[in-house]
Amino acid sequence: MHRITVEIGEHPARVVAAGELDAFVAPELVAAVDELERSSLVLFDLSRVSFLDSTALGLVVRAVREIGERGGEARVVLPASPARRIFEITTLDRVLPVVESSEAGLAQLVAAGRA
Repeated sequence: MHRITVEIGEHPARVVAAGELDAFVAPELVAAVDELERSSLVLFDLSRVSFLDSTALGLVVRAVREIGERGGEARVVLPASPARRIFEITTLDRVLPVVESSEAGLAQLVAAGRA
């Protein structure tokens, strides 16, 4: 079972995911990312994700890259978990703006929004 929610009324915007994210869930994840097209500060909270396959991982990477290309900032919340291990194996934790907690990510994005 999985769940993906998007909170745009808040600033920064948030995508909160839980459960297993795989190719079956990809269309829902794409729809969530599409809702962010006007958001310049975005937090991807994956703290409750137990598994990501390469499709879901690629979508997160693409979304973070696209936000950066339009001058925005994104953070990916990945505490020590099975999902974080996937980012470590692929070394994406060194390339993407990964934070340990939602609070840390929000603080960094709020500070970036003031700069």
